[in-house]
Amino acid sequence: MIEGKTVLVTGGAGFIGSNLTDALLDCGVHVRVLDNLATGKREFVNPRAEFHELDIRNLEAIKPVFAGVDTVFHLAALPRIQFSIDYPVVSNETNVTGTVNVLLAARDARVRRVIYSSSSSAYGNQETLPLHEGLCPKPLSPYALQKFIGEEYCRIFSGIFSLQTVSLRYFNVYGPRQSAEGAYATVIPIFLGKKSAGEPLPITSDGEQTRDFTHVSDVARANMLAAESEGVGAGEVINIGGGKEYSVNAIAKMIGGETVSIPARPGEVRCTCADTRRAKELLGWEPQVPLEQGLRELMK
Repeated sequence: MIEGKTVLVTGGAGFIGSNLTDALLDCGVHVRVLDNLATGKREFVNPRAEFHELDIRNLEAIKPVFAGVDTVFHLAALPRIQFSIDYPVVSNETNVTGTVNVLLAARDARVRRVIYSSSSSAYGNQETLPLHEGLCPKPLSPYALQKFIGEEYCRIFSGIFSLQTVSLRYFNVYGPRQSAEGAYATVIPIFLGKKSAGEPLPITSDGEQTRDFTHVSDVARANMLAAESEGVGAGEVINIGGGKEYSVNAIAKMIGGETVSIPARPGEVRCTCADTRRAKELLGWEPQVPLEQGLRELMK
């Protein structure tokens, strides 16, 4: 059990990381947050957490923060596919080199376990759905490749250095604090932002591409289960998704409003849907927030 222990959340000022931090604090865990605020926001950091404004690209600077830590939840990243296409070197420095630095710092501090936040984008386009962890990854963008490389580093560190690791592949996380700003936002916050502004909802391609959406509270719970489960720790890759696919057109209909067609962006997969059997078997995890409920709460 991690109750009463000290844990570290890298990227804890971000969308998912701040929600996870809140959930951990509510369970009686002492939380350190490490974030350089490149994409996170200081106001997202719970005042009960211990905050360190540092960059994971600087190994020597971050090492002291790992002292006495039981579990590291590694969420720090430069997210989004389009950003990695526009800035492949910058994204690689954070998403790959930064991840290696986190693993090295955890190893040297004798951290018990690292939970790595990966992405379903590692699958790329596959011939079958739902997507299961036994499929060969076919990343279509630098970001997807970087996330897959992070998984492999976790597996290798478990094998060579006996550092317990688990990689969670998220499927389109949404929920409170998700940003609709900039060119790299995802479909749900973009649609909600456009509707609030009285503007048409932008739909790429024919709108029949599908996504599997996962509420951020379900993702936070998956991380906490991964930290405590006795059946993992050897670099396992585990899908964290809703287990149901929705077309972009269907999402637009749920949110409501006029739509406008825009060109498709490179590096985007056509369809995603998670096979979550491994999550249930190894973590005892199943999604609890249906998309319809999550959207209603965001639209209040």
